[in-house]
Amino acid sequence: MKRREFITLLGGAAAWPLAARAQQRALPVIGFLNPTSLDGMDRLLRGFRQGLKETGFVEGENVAIEYRWADNQVDRLPTLAAELVRRQVAVIVATGGIPSPLAAKAATTTIPIVFNVGDDPVRRGLVASLARPGGNLTGTNFFGAELGAKRLELLRELVPAATRVAVLVNPADAENTETTLRDVEAAARAMGLQIQVLNASTSREIDSAFATVVRERPDALLVGPGAFFVSRRIQLANLAARSGIAATYPVRDNVEAGGLMSYGPSLTDSYRQVGVYTGRILKGAKPADLPVVQSSKFELVINAQTARMLGLTVPPTLIARADEVIE
Repeated sequence: MKRREFITLLGGAAAWPLAARAQQRALPVIGFLNPTSLDGMDRLLRGFRQGLKETGFVEGENVAIEYRWADNQVDRLPTLAAELVRRQVAVIVATGGIPSPLAAKAATTTIPIVFNVGDDPVRRGLVASLARPGGNLTGTNFFGAELGAKRLELLRELVPAATRVAVLVNPADAENTETTLRDVEAAARAMGLQIQVLNASTSREIDSAFATVVRERPDALLVGPGAFFVSRRIQLANLAARSGIAATYPVRDNVEAGGLMSYGPSLTDSYRQVGVYTGRILKGAKPADLPVVQSSKFELVINAQTARMLGLTVPPTLIARADEVIE
């Protein structure tokens, strides 16, 4: 081999690792912001990654994701959002309720933000309108709090003798709490039910709320929406079982953890749509041009094993309407 060819070959070999590193650095980075923790998020993250895949992106192959979890400390979200902005991520995905996109919006007016919220994003100032978001935010609206009346109706159908229902809400999640109580109290009046409001924004306060349930013996329990209660789903299911109370929840995660019944949007599908929008933005779409997607898929899930443990007979009409009965 000639000396010049040998030197060229060596130079090319040395360049390969450099080129590979440069390509790795060039991967677009998604910033993922959430007020809870990684624990229990597997199914929702699968939905998100499925949406990314539908638009041609696979984590670790042609896109990287930086995760920021607040571990149920909502006041950490602004700091975590600022970290992602300094990281110069291509898109911020703000999930788990309204505090995440609010923190992201306060941190940047230029980086695109894709949210996933149960509140009205127009009323909360995230977008100008659902059809024309404007600005740098868009996402999905999954109607988490507005279904309180329907959940109460289903709970009454499951426990027809109920006259007094406890409602567990998170006062730290003021918007969801306000919407839930407004809807549930109006529905309760129409059904002739008494409502007892219980508050909890920490694990210890959940324990205290169930101590009140044991002491005052309401006939059933309606758990309000919010990322915090989803993150505490095992604690809630265990306490409800121990207290012997029929409880309904907003999302299937609680029922999969042993809760009795849930009615609400498919969060997996909502996270999939977030993934789709994130992928489209990575390909050049502008958030202002992507209408906010509203939930169209709702599901009723019943845990038959929990019902038997509580000594409840689930009406056939309710079984027939259920999207899934967990045995």
